Amino acid sequence: MAESNTERRFDYEQAFSRNIGWVTEAEQQALRNKCVAIAGVGGVGGVHLLALARMGVGAFHLADFDTFDIPNFNRQAGAFMSTLGQPKVEVMARMARDINPEVKIRTFPQGVNQGNLRDFLQGADVYVDGLDFFAFEARKQTYAMCEALGVPATCAAPLGMSVAGLNFVPGGTTFEEYFGWGDLPELDMAIRFLVGLAPAALHRSYLVPGGINLAERRGASTSMACQLCSGVAATQAIKMMLKRGKILAAPHGFQYDAYRDKFVYTWRPGGNSHPLNWLAIQLAKRKFSAMLAAQSK
Repeated sequence: MAESNTERRFDYEQAFSRNIGWVTEAEQQALRNKCVAIAGVGGVGGVHLLALARMGVGAFHLADFDTFDIPNFNRQAGAFMSTLGQPKVEVMARMARDINPEVKIRTFPQGVNQGNLRDFLQGADVYVDGLDFFAFEARKQTYAMCEALGVPATCAAPLGMSVAGLNFVPGGTTFEEYFGWGDLPELDMAIRFLVGLAPAALHRSYLVPGGINLAERRGASTSMACQLCSGVAATQAIKMMLKRGKILAAPHGFQYDAYRDKFVYTWRPGGNSHPLNWLAIQLAKRKFSAMLAAQSK
């Protein structure tokens, strides 16, 4: 007679045995003792968490202040009718524990802020960026704390039906050196973030009118891009934690667009101060300023 689910006991080695071959048994045990900090567990952060939980990562620090709503249904891993109105951080922690009952999770239901960032990143082996595109101040502070604590970070951004990847490692180009936000207005930070993330702009050609609304801080999104991001971010995080393989860090980056079936590798010394990025920023300023004026009417 077959055992029921309630009678079966969780077994870490068996649960993650199919990882062996791509990681060694020793590396799998190392992942069991690693901790990943993820700020934002909605669109990309939620799938990052599940991908890393299925790799057998043993601990997570999760931060998010939001609850699930119907507009999240097109892309967010924890968005269901059964989770409407529930805190994202609680739902995603529950899903991770359903994969690995032994996983250790600390939740930060107020999201990340200046007061809890050190605690959020303390003890983390890597930071995985899952913050909303428009969370400029939170992102700026988080990367600054990563730099101060020597925590490597990976960012995989969903753009259209593509993923744009950037890594920031201790001793390398910093987030601020690359993006050059300083104390710029929000529109300028948005433009610099978009250009810096994906200098190749592979996604731009198929964006339909109305796909971005700066006045409402809303952008179009797809589940495909979020899934692509989880594969990239989880892989980069695994490489960082196991110290295995070359880490391509800023000012190096890349973008893969599944819609256009194109891959572009980028190298922008100086980040957004690079002549090509600077020119792209000036052109984007004109376009987005006109767009914002029209959307604000």
